[in-house]
Amino acid sequence: MIPSSYPDAPTIARLTAEMLWDIGAVHFRPEDPFTLASGLPSPTYIDCRKLISYPRIRSTLMDFLTCTVMRNAGLEAFDNVAGGETAGIPFAALVAERMALPMTYVRKKPKGYGRNARIEGVMTEGQRVLLVEDLTTDGGSKLSFVDAIRETGATCAHTAVIFYYGIFPETETTLGDHGVALHYLCTWRDVLAVAKARALFPEDQLTEVEAFLNDPRGWQAARDRG
Repeated sequence: MIPSSYPDAPTIARLTAEMLWDIGAVHFRPEDPFTLASGLPSPTYIDCRKLISYPRIRSTLMDFLTCTVMRNAGLEAFDNVAGGETAGIPFAALVAERMALPMTYVRKKPKGYGRNARIEGVMTEGQRVLLVEDLTTDGGSKLSFVDAIRETGATCAHTAVIFYYGIFPETETTLGDHGVALHYLCTWRDVLAVAKARALFPEDQLTEVEAFLNDPRGWQAARDRG
């Protein structure tokens, strides 16, 4: 069912951040930083995959994501919804159901046998495809998925995510230069605001996390040097 009403963007951002805290998807650990896929340290970590196990919150956020995309891009802007392997697949399915559109998914690389396909499902030339993922950091990983979609003859000018880091200034430029607009529900700033409002951590830990958000590359470089 296509949602017909929705809160404004700031309210969606606050509510999304609160729900992510409520299910334990957000972690702050400045004293013992996480190691990201890049190998660099981070005092923050988020696991949007946990959302699939919380049906009420999952449903609310998928309504929010669908409405955000329709508000920003238009109600008749897409013909197909594609999920990025693997985290984007369940969210793409849920958004496609709400938008009454076909759903497909994009492999990170060809599977190496059979049709050797990267696109699973039916995607046809000329279709306007919305790429759905769980989150984006610097936007780089989205480009491979977008290129795979475009190789079918379809177009992909929009990607939607639940969570956007919002701390790397090059992200929207990277996507924009590739002809892709980014739609999202909340950022680390929204998550930090909830942590402060709820006093979830001691002040010194919140200050350290904020220092990372203000200068992530500098914070990582200092930690990487030990």
